[in-house]
Amino acid sequence: MDADRRRHEILTVARRDGMVSVTVIAQGLAVSPETVRRDLRALEALGLVRRVQGGAYPVESAGFETNLATRTRQYVPQKARIAAAAADLLGEAETVFIDEGFTPQLVAEALPEDRPLTVITASLTTANGLARRETAQVILLGGRVRGGTMATVDHWATEMLAGLVIDLAYIGANGISREYGLTTPDPAVGAVKARAIRSARRHVLIGIHTKFGAVSFYRFAEPSQFDSIVTDTALPAAEAQRYALLGPQVIRV
Repeated sequence: MDADRRRHEILTVARRDGMVSVTVIAQGLAVSPETVRRDLRALEALGLVRRVQGGAYPVESAGFETNLATRTRQYVPQKARIAAAAADLLGEAETVFIDEGFTPQLVAEALPEDRPLTVITASLTTANGLARRETAQVILLGGRVRGGTMATVDHWATEMLAGLVIDLAYIGANGISREYGLTTPDPAVGAVKARAIRSARRHVLIGIHTKFGAVSFYRFAEPSQFDSIVTDTALPAAEAQRYALLGPQVIRV
C-alpha cells in the first residue's frame, strides 16, 4: 500500500472512530509504528488530524464534522467537569444562551434549579431537557434543523437572537486558535454563534483541550471577545497562559 492510500485509510478510521491509535493502525496495515507516525505528521501538516500521545484525532472541517452521538462518547468526564465549572460562572444572570453541542448541553444540565432562568438555545436536545424544569423558561430558536447536531440555523435563528439582550452566552467551537480564532465547519452554525455573542453582555467559551490549536472552516469570533475560557487540565498551563494574555480568564479543571 502506497503512502497516499495508507494516509487515506488512517484518516477514514480516525473520522469513523473519532480517534486513531498508532499501535492499532500499525498492526492493521502491517507497517511499523514509525511509518504511522510519519503519516500522522503528514496529515497534521494538512490540517486533517491533531496528534496526541499514542495517536491522533480528526480535525473537523468543511468536509467533515462529528455528530452529536459521537460527541457524547468522547472525553465525557472532562466535559462534565468543564460544564460544572462553566455553570459556576452564572453569577446573577437571568437570561442565558446555551450553544449547540454536547458540552453546552452538559452546562445546561448543571445550571441551578433553585432559581428562575430564561434559557435561549438552538439545541433541540437542550431545550427538551430544560423544558421539564419548573424554574426554567426555554426559548427555542427557529430555523432549519441540522440532523447531525439536532440544532437550528439560518436566518430564522439569527433574527430571533438579534431582538434579544442576553445576560450570558455559553459558546462552543470546533476549533480554538490564537491565530485563526474560533472556527466551525458550517457558516450557518457560525452565524448563530456570532449573533449570540453580539446579543450577550458576558461570554464564556467552553471547550475540551483537543479543540485548542485546531482550525476549522468558518471563523466566527476571537478569544479576546470572551470573559472566560473553561477547559480541562490536559491543555498545558503555558498554552492556557497564552490565551489569558489575550484577555479572558482561563479556567482549567
